[in-house]
Amino acid sequence: MDLNAEKLELIQKILETKDISLLKKAKTIFDEAEKVVWEELTPEQQEEINIGIQNENRGDVVDF
Repeated sequence: MDLNAEKLELIQKILETKDISLLKKAKTIFDEAEKVVWEELTPEQQEEINIGIQNENRGDVVDF
């Protein structure tokens, strides 16, 4: 099965479940993965991302 098919299957299962504990576990997995990625960035990269987020929040961005 290719990546997009796997994603669609997972989305379907998430949409169909009524098990809140399962949804919380899935969210925790994604949150932890994001945390690991963030921690692997250099302080300079983290700062650049934070500046970009601040600019976006203020509307100081240019669409390409």
